[in-house]
Amino acid sequence: MQAVLQKYLPEHAVAPVFELIKNNQVHLKIVSERATRHGDYRKNPDGSHAITVNSNLNKYRFLITLIHEIAHLVAFKKYGRYIKPHGIEWKQTFRLLMLPFINPTIFPNEVLPLIAKHFKNPTASSDTDALLSIALKRFDGPNENYFINDLPLGCFFRIPSGRVFKKGHLRVKLFECMEVKTGKVYLFKPNAEVELLKIN
Repeated sequence: MQAVLQKYLPEHAVAPVFELIKNNQVHLKIVSERATRHGDYRKNPDGSHAITVNSNLNKYRFLITLIHEIAHLVAFKKYGRYIKPHGIEWKQTFRLLMLPFINPTIFPNEVLPLIAKHFKNPTASSDTDALLSIALKRFDGPNENYFINDLPLGCFFRIPSGRVFKKGHLRVKLFECMEVKTGKVYLFKPNAEVELLKIN
């Protein structure tokens, strides 16, 4: 298991994560990319604990996702199955489990302040924290997508569903973008990943 974890985690996170997996008797499965989630946790009918994490995540995102799912397991074991999935018990558990990993031997210096701020009150997905999401995605492998935040004003882009938009101005924390086909204006988070279109 440790040899497998070395492929997916920062070097200094491997041993402590392996201990968490072993101590909580986690059956970890690394799976193909799912568009709707980075990972999940479930308790099997036989009482065993299964966690899946997407194989395409960079090592920092993989670590956060795995600890996120282990926190579900630990919180349910400690507080019972009737707690809210991302309620206060889970938040406290996630924060405590992540604390030993929030240091410069594991995360790059440019990410550390954003990680520390996020874990004062962790959310159901780190993607909802636009600044942290953008910082973490910088460590992804090369792809054709751009952050809306990085696109020039007035350019055209396509979202995964195939709809095409024109980038507009930032309004507080969201970008107003017009759908080309309908003329309707939609709001986009700065960390939305889109395909830039070359339209003359």
